[in-house]
Amino acid sequence: MKMKKILIGAGIAVIIGIASFFVLKNKDGDLKFRTEKVTRGDIEETITATGTVNAITTVLVGTQVSGTIKQIFVDFNSPVKKSQIIAQIDPTTFEAQVEQARANLLSARANLEKAEVTLIDAKRTMERNKELFKRNLIARSDLDTAETNYESSKAQVSAARAQVEQSNAALKFAETNLKYTRILSPVNGIVVSRNVDVGQTVAASFQTPTLFTIAEDLTKMQIDTNVNEADIGKIKEGQDVVFTVDAHPDITFKGKVFQVRNAPIIVQNVVTYDVVIQVDNSALKLKPGMTANASIITAKKTNVLKIPNAALRFKLSEKAPVKGEQKGPSGPAIWIIENGAPKRVKIKTGISDGNYTELISENITEGQELIVEALSKSKKQSSTTVPRMF
Repeated sequence: MKMKKILIGAGIAVIIGIASFFVLKNKDGDLKFRTEKVTRGDIEETITATGTVNAITTVLVGTQVSGTIKQIFVDFNSPVKKSQIIAQIDPTTFEAQVEQARANLLSARANLEKAEVTLIDAKRTMERNKELFKRNLIARSDLDTAETNYESSKAQVSAARAQVEQSNAALKFAETNLKYTRILSPVNGIVVSRNVDVGQTVAASFQTPTLFTIAEDLTKMQIDTNVNEADIGKIKEGQDVVFTVDAHPDITFKGKVFQVRNAPIIVQNVVTYDVVIQVDNSALKLKPGMTANASIITAKKTNVLKIPNAALRFKLSEKAPVKGEQKGPSGPAIWIIENGAPKRVKIKTGISDGNYTELISENITEGQELIVEALSKSKKQSSTTVPRMF
């Protein structure tokens, strides 16, 4: 009898233990949800791009003649004015060429004068022989010789005049080359780089060497950015841009889209387009060559309903109990809690800033809770934050 009671008690204990196990297991496995409210505020849709800060106009100053650098009058960061001399190539050889060309011109003019005198003499002889031939005092051959000499003298005068013009052109060419030994600034600006030193020989035989790089105006800069082909359709001239540079991470600079260039840039089958952004650099904090991390504002809405993007990404497990149909029509949708159970609601959205999306639908109101994450009881207990749960 005693043994029977013991067996019955043990059986009851086993049954209670099994029931408690399944009850506790089901309780621990229940899903809990973290939610966030629908809020009202501003949203900016942006496209990020990386580019390089450059001066709007950069002039490469070279030389058209070869020679040795005799003097340099400017250095890095030197302000220059238009037509200011910034370097001098040794002019000795070119000065000699000018003197030689000038002497050749004088010689050509003297030859022209000589030819003109000869022409006058030949003309007189021809006219005299014509009178003598009419009186039968000379032979026909003498008249022919005089006429031939006259025509030859005319040709020599023409040749001498051509030689004068040729010598004059040679003199101008030599004088131009001499002038080119003085390297002048073509614009007002600042010397960004200097690529030569005194005593260095520069050769302009095949390609014009770059001696200086001059930025015309560093108070106005531009950023050349590469925008992916998937985003280029949203970029328009005049759009606002904010950007930062590593040299001043705490400062947010502003600019505007100046130009969207049509020429594609293809690198390893990736197509991008050059978007030029103009910025004001009156404080001269931006320098040529800096890397800019830009955000182009393509759309902006104020005082609109917005929902967290996590709510749009949330998907409920198929095994979870839901209110209504879990698999709704395609398109954006969110999950809400209705009568203690999650419910899927299809919505219409607008622009997004990456964290929040504009809500256009009228079936969701401000302050309504949206499911952004499913949590188990154990996850809830171990969480360091205190989100709102349902």
